[in-house]
Amino acid sequence: MPTDTSSASEVVQRLVDATNRHDLAALVDCFAQDLVNETPTHPARSFTGVEQVRKNWSLIFAAVPDLEADVVHKMIEADTAWTEWEMRGTRTDGSRHLFRGVTIFGVRQGRFEWVRFYLEPVDEGAAGVDQSLRQQLGR
Repeated sequence: MPTDTSSASEVVQRLVDATNRHDLAALVDCFAQDLVNETPTHPARSFTGVEQVRKNWSLIFAAVPDLEADVVHKMIEADTAWTEWEMRGTRTDGSRHLFRGVTIFGVRQGRFEWVRFYLEPVDEGAAGVDQSLRQQLGR
């Protein structure tokens, strides 16, 4: 159970541990009831409230039964945690699941109060940098 003195680093570790145990209740308990989750690169995916966290992670755990998560790097400053993640596993259809990216968390009273979410599927078969840039610029 979180305390008012739980540091941002401790809450991040609780989230990693809960994710790797596939402990939905412990994972959801890392987030404040009134959580604000912003997804700046996909604004329509943003949401408010912990119930969407429960719904999302129920689907993720069901679809990727061997999901593992690592925080590759983190930077903690006061009540803010900047984290770089890798999440991997095998989906129930046999395909590879590999996501990487950054998530920035704000912590209040031992839980995540807000999140800025930049985690994306890894595109291993993508074009090189030159071709990709031309495609992005329409050239």
